[in-house]
Amino acid sequence: MFPKPNTDVSDWKEERPDFNSDESTNFVYNPHRSQSIENQRKRLPIFENRDQVLYLLEKHQFLILIGETGSGKSTQVPQYLLESGWGCDGKVIAVTQPRRVAALSLAARVADEIGTSLGQMVGYSIRFDEQISDKTRLKFVTDGMLLREMLTDPLLKKYCVIMVDEVHERSLNTDILLSLLKKICKKRPELRLVISSATLDAEELKNYFALNKDNKSCSDRCIQAHYQVGSAVVMNVVGRCYPVDIFYVQDPVSDYLKASVDTVIKISIHEPSGDVLVFLTGFEEVEAVVRLLKEYANTIADTTNKDKLSVLAMHGGLSNEDQLQVFQRPSLGRRKIVVATNVAEASITIPGIVYVIDCGFVKLKWFNADTQTDALVVVPISQASAQQRAGRAGRIRAGKVYRLYTEDYFYTLNRFTPPEVQRSNLSPAVLQLKALGVDDVIHFDFPSPPPAQHLAVALELLFALKAIDTTGRLTDAGLKIAEFPVEPIMGKMLLSSKDFKCSKEIVSIVAAMQVQALFYYPTRGQESIKARTARRKFEAHEGDLITYLNVVTAFAKHGECSRWCQSNYLNKKSLKRVVVLRNQLIKLLRRLDIPISSAEGELQPILRCIASSFFPNTAYLHPSGQYKTVLADIVLQVHPHSILFAEEKAPWVVFGEVLQTTQLFMRDITVIDPTWLEELAPHYFQKVTER
Repeated sequence: MFPKPNTDVSDWKEERPDFNSDESTNFVYNPHRSQSIENQRKRLPIFENRDQVLYLLEKHQFLILIGETGSGKSTQVPQYLLESGWGCDGKVIAVTQPRRVAALSLAARVADEIGTSLGQMVGYSIRFDEQISDKTRLKFVTDGMLLREMLTDPLLKKYCVIMVDEVHERSLNTDILLSLLKKICKKRPELRLVISSATLDAEELKNYFALNKDNKSCSDRCIQAHYQVGSAVVMNVVGRCYPVDIFYVQDPVSDYLKASVDTVIKISIHEPSGDVLVFLTGFEEVEAVVRLLKEYANTIADTTNKDKLSVLAMHGGLSNEDQLQVFQRPSLGRRKIVVATNVAEASITIPGIVYVIDCGFVKLKWFNADTQTDALVVVPISQASAQQRAGRAGRIRAGKVYRLYTEDYFYTLNRFTPPEVQRSNLSPAVLQLKALGVDDVIHFDFPSPPPAQHLAVALELLFALKAIDTTGRLTDAGLKIAEFPVEPIMGKMLLSSKDFKCSKEIVSIVAAMQVQALFYYPTRGQESIKARTARRKFEAHEGDLITYLNVVTAFAKHGECSRWCQSNYLNKKSLKRVVVLRNQLIKLLRRLDIPISSAEGELQPILRCIASSFFPNTAYLHPSGQYKTVLADIVLQVHPHSILFAEEKAPWVVFGEVLQTTQLFMRDITVIDPTWLEELAPHYFQKVTER
C-alpha cells in the first residue's frame, strides 16, 4: 500500500490498557540504553557544536539557537552549561517549556543522564507539582511557573542562565516571558539568555533582543574578544539523524479520523517494524481513534502475520504518569501506536517513532474581540508545524510521513502559526503583567504586538472583575486573583467564595474545570444507554458545574474506588487529577487567609458565587428559542455533552467557555437567576431583567 519514493500510485504521492497511576513509571527515553550514557550523548548532532555554544554564550548575552528536531538541544545544552560551571556559587540554570509534560519528561531524562534523582541536582516545577531542593542547580519549568516566580523575585536573581525552549510555539506565556526577560537583562547584564527553537524567524528575534544595536553580526564568526553586553547571535544546528520520505494523498480525504485509522492499519500490515505517531486536533478525536485502533488490535491479537499493536493516547488531559507511558518501550513483537494532540509536535520527542501520520489540522484558541468569545477552533496547520511533525520521524532510522492532504494544499498553508498573543483573550496576561508592576500594558514591548482591541477588552474584563480600578492600577483583590494559577474569572470565583461561605465546594468545581473529561461517552448501543443512565445519578438541574461538584463529592465518598468509577462510566484518571488540583488550591486559599468553609448542602450560595464571577459570560433565552449573549447578542448552542443539552432550556445561564466547530457551543453551563446579575455586578448590568 505504501510505495517507495517516485512510485506511481493512486492514493499517495511523495514530495520531496489501563495504567495504575499509583505505581512508579519506568521511564525510557531512547532506544540506545544498552550503550553508555556518554556514548548516547555523543551520538546527538548538538555534541559537535558543544564548544561553539559555550563560546558564543560567553561572548554574547543572547544566544538564539535554531536546532532541528532531534538535535538534542533541549537535553544537552543545559548539561553543557552545568559542566562548564554556570550553575556554581548557588546560582541556578532554568530551562522553560510551554507544556508541563515536556518539563517533566526532560527533567527525568536529564536527571537520568547526570546520574541523580529528581529533586536533587536536577528538578522541575510545573503547575500544582514540583520536585526541587536547595541542591537543585538545573531546573525545568513551564513558562507560566517562571512568570509566577517573578511575583516574588522580579529580577530572577537566583538564575545565571535562562533557556527558553520551543519558542516557535509562540504561546502567550512564552511571548510575555521573552518581553520581561529582555527588560531584566537590561538590569542584569551578567544574565545570559538562550532562545531555543526548531523553526523560527531568527533574524526578527535577533533584532528584537539586540540591546546593543551597533554590535556586528556574528554570522561571519568575527566575534570581538570582550563580552558584548546586550548583543545577540544566531546559531544553527543540523538535527535530523536519518532521511524522511514525505507522502501526500492524491485527493483530499473527507474524514481524516477514518483516514488516520486506515493508514495505521495499512502500516501495521505492509510496513516493517517501527512505532507510529498520529497527530489529531483534540481530546475527543484522540480518544475516538484510540478506541477504534484498540478494537482492531483485539481482532488481530491471535494472528501471527501482523504486528500486535499497543495503542496509547497522548494529550494534556492525562495525568503526568499516563503521559509518560508513551515513552516506554513496547514489549517484544509489539508495535507502539501513539495517538496525540499537538503536545507531541515539538514539546516532547517520543522514542521509537518511524512513521508519522499528519491530519493537517490543529486546535487553537481564537479570541473574537467583537463578540468577546474565546473559542477553540480547528484550523489548518502552518508549514512550520507540518515540518515539526515530520521531524518526529527519522530519529532512529529512515522514516516516513503520511500527510492526509495534497501537496498543492501544503504550499497554500501559512509559513508560521500566528502567535497566541495575537489570537487570545489577553485578560490573564494583562493581569499577570499588572501584578509584575507593568502598568502601561498598551505600550509594553511584545515580540509580536497584540491587537489594540484585544488589550482594551482585557482591561474592560479585569475592571468588571474589580481586579483593576478606574486608573488601571491593580486592586488588592486583583493581586490575590493573580496569585491563582487559573483564568481570572475562576480566580475571582475562588476569591468570592469567602463572601458566600462555600470555598470548599468552589475549590472542587474549579479543580474539575481544569481537566478535560470526567465522564466517558460510549457511542455504541447498550453501552451508550448505560452510560447515560449512570450520568443521571449525578446530574443537577442547575447545570454542569453543580454536576461536577456531585461527581467529585461522590468520588471522595467512595474512596476513589476504580470499580465504582467503571460502573458509573467515570474517568478515574481525570478524577484523581481533580483531587490533586483541589488539594493544591486549598493550600493556596489558606496561604491567602481565605477560610475553607462549606455551604452545607445549600445550593444558592454556590450558584450566587458562580454568577458573581462568570457574569461576563451570560446568555439569555431569546424568543426565537436560541441562546444569545447579553453583551453582543451572539447566538450560542448548548454543547451535546452538557447536562442541559436534553433539558428544557433555562431562561438565563452563565458558561465557562465556547467551543467552535460548525456552530458556537457553550460548555460548563450553570442556570442562574437574572436578578442576581444586577445585584452582584451592578457596574456591569443595568435592569437586565427588563429583557
